[in-house]
Amino acid sequence: MTTIQCISPIDGSVYAEREAASFETAKAAIARGRAAQKDWARRPLEERVQLVLKGVARLNEMVDEVVPELAWQMGRPVKYGGEFKGFNERSNYVATIAADALKPMIVEESDRFERRIAREPHGVVFVIAPWNYPYMTAINTIAPALMAGNVVVIKHASQTLLVGERMVRAFNEAGVPQEVFQNLFLDHDTTSALIAARSFDFINFTGSVEGGRSIERAAAGTFTGLGLELGGKDPGYVMEDADLEAAVDTLMDGATYNSGQCCCGIERIYVHESLYDAFVEKSVAWVSNYKLGNPLDPETSLGPMANKRFARTVREQIADAKARGARALVDPALFPADDGQGTYVAPQILVDVDHTMPFMRDETFGPAVGIMKVSSDEEALALMNDSPYGLTASLWTKDSERAGRIGAEIETGTVFMNRADYLDPALCWTGVKETGRGGALSIIGFQNLTRPKSYHLKKVTA
Repeated sequence: MTTIQCISPIDGSVYAEREAASFETAKAAIARGRAAQKDWARRPLEERVQLVLKGVARLNEMVDEVVPELAWQMGRPVKYGGEFKGFNERSNYVATIAADALKPMIVEESDRFERRIAREPHGVVFVIAPWNYPYMTAINTIAPALMAGNVVVIKHASQTLLVGERMVRAFNEAGVPQEVFQNLFLDHDTTSALIAARSFDFINFTGSVEGGRSIERAAAGTFTGLGLELGGKDPGYVMEDADLEAAVDTLMDGATYNSGQCCCGIERIYVHESLYDAFVEKSVAWVSNYKLGNPLDPETSLGPMANKRFARTVREQIADAKARGARALVDPALFPADDGQGTYVAPQILVDVDHTMPFMRDETFGPAVGIMKVSSDEEALALMNDSPYGLTASLWTKDSERAGRIGAEIETGTVFMNRADYLDPALCWTGVKETGRGGALSIIGFQNLTRPKSYHLKKVTA
């Protein structure tokens, strides 16, 4: 039997471990869910919605347990209070649109014909959730999937081993039947085997590009629907008319919050030459105010990265960029917790960077960002599109028409103006290129978690 462990980034200890389910055990659990799905879907929509909201409320009651657990599992400082703001916002919003999103599309309703397109749940939805925002990313699919009448099986990343278990406990205690929402501990081989065996009707995966490829390979030939949110290298572009203070504050937070481990975190910034020097100077000052340390300390504002191997990637990218001529501007002496070996990584800003450096093209997923000077929109646009990824782009200007024109040319899933690193639940969360496919939240999210079913009813007339 395989044992799955969560190694805490705080001190390298084994914080939690669970036995992975065998293929047969997992298949039996999924079969119980499938047997319960139609009864769940027959419940009135409003009943399903309210049970999901009760599950959300029950999880909120566990805040004193959840927040320190997150610190131990993946390193986010307790001072930030967990993920409840976004978790609640997303859940509450999809609850308000569920009825409209799932209502039939009426084509004809006459004395001769009834023609409509209904939305029908897929059946068993499999959520493979990541460790960086383990509650918020999971709820993006779980809440609308359950509301739409699906049953949900969640498998969480080993780094946040306890999150799926806790979410299921909260929802079950709130009245969602145990068969309808289940947590499974699975290793990679068993996960792939279950997918290949057509155990699921829809799969949502958030994680690495390689992880997405593995999911696609496992699902090949099964015709199982997939939603994939994978890598990112999100750009920011600061134009000459930008609000400089606001741009620095938002973009630096977007680059370094959660130790830079954000799906839509800012990883590269292009600044118009007229603001470049001031932007860089203010950014270095902003980042230098962090306190790096133990995330259980309420004074800590920057915790460790989730795993040593993630920290190693960041350090290697920075070292490579410096060897190619980049300059690091943040004084490492300000962050004694960073010993250069472990999970505690000081924030860093690099200049004199270019796109020959992996640091400016490959996903970093850490508290480090490169800043380049540009002289025109055309130059910035070419650089923003010079990436294998496309999740979000952040544009800074007072001119919304200009932002719209530039945004239309950016190869990305979301265009922000004067904000960054945010997920709006009313909009579709989606990506292009190697960032993946499909879309979560909004009405489109409900559509992806259901399938269309057409009714053409010819009425008998005398």
